[in-house]
Amino acid sequence: MAGLVTSVMFLIVCLSWGTTWLGIKIAVESVPPLTSAGLRFLIAFPLFLCFALVRREPILFPRESRWFFVFVTLSYFSIPYYLLNYGEMHVSSGLTALLFSCMPVFILIFSALFLRERIYFSQVVGIGIGFASLYMIIRSQGLHLDHAEFFGVLAILSAAIMHALCYVITKQKGSAISVITYNTLPIGIAGLMLFVAGLWFETPVFNAITLRSWSALFYLGLVASVGGFIVYFMLLKRLSPIILSFVFIIFPVFAVIIGAWYEGVEISRDLMLYSAILLAGFAITKLPIEKLLAKKN
Repeated sequence: MAGLVTSVMFLIVCLSWGTTWLGIKIAVESVPPLTSAGLRFLIAFPLFLCFALVRREPILFPRESRWFFVFVTLSYFSIPYYLLNYGEMHVSSGLTALLFSCMPVFILIFSALFLRERIYFSQVVGIGIGFASLYMIIRSQGLHLDHAEFFGVLAILSAAIMHALCYVITKQKGSAISVITYNTLPIGIAGLMLFVAGLWFETPVFNAITLRSWSALFYLGLVASVGGFIVYFMLLKRLSPIILSFVFIIFPVFAVIIGAWYEGVEISRDLMLYSAILLAGFAITKLPIEKLLAKKN
């Protein structure tokens, strides 16, 4: 029974995070990217705050880590989520998820740079396979990388790089901070900053926001952000971090299938093949062959 519950929870995380990309795509149909990212976090913040109060977790970062609070607010929530919203205005939701799935690769690179962790040869091969497959996916999807598409892809990859850097710096400097504390106030501040910036630079017309976009924003705020977060950290108590990290390899599969269904686009054989190779390559970076052989010996 415990194994079944864990499996269901794992599936919930994959589905909630896999549908995030379609939710963003629908939200930015009638809401500009800055405003959309801000509204999503402002919707999520009250629930995070309630969760923190119920758990009696501190809202403020420790005094000596206030600089880290600013770093997390800007580098994990504010800038990357604006870039993701901007990118999805020009790139399909499925391709966005595949682009973002390279984030663990950047974690590996930053871990070697900042934490002096070893990179195995098989991981280097996996990185090469992954990025070669990503290039073939972009070609197979007919992206000619004109001005808009190029900056859309660049924005998504930049968001993945910033998230990876934030994960590594968190491991180095913020491991003692509660995950509830880590998320609650940064989400609220980031939401307010993004929303105000949206009002200033984008001047959104709220009467023009469709019911579909509002529904997507509430889904992103309540289900993808809060729900996915809570279940994910519940799973941390049940699964090893390595096994759980494969969520980042699996959810793009859901994103591609769901995005193709919603957009009425057939998933080509080339896309399926290159996506499988890409995810296999990135999976090698998370579970190097040398470690597996060493354990057997």
